[in-house]
Amino acid sequence: MRLTELPKRQPSVVDSVDDLMPNDPVARRLRELGFVTGEDVEVVAAGPLGAEPLLVQVGFTRFALRRSEAARVLLRTPDGHGGAA
Repeated sequence: MRLTELPKRQPSVVDSVDDLMPNDPVARRLRELGFVTGEDVEVVAAGPLGAEPLLVQVGFTRFALRRSEAARVLLRTPDGHGGAA
């Protein structure tokens, strides 16, 4: 499952971040912000127009992410295995 598919206020866990190219700057920045394997994450709120941006909490910090950025974050499925879309 991708972060954009996660219902609001449902806790989940980061599995990985998609790299679309070698040395992907967006993926690297997401990891620097704390979107790393095993970190708790949830969608807190979504913006009014097209649900953009998403207010996402990772660990104890909140970030506003574009949907295109949030879609790069893969979550673990409830059985604990890596997610895939």
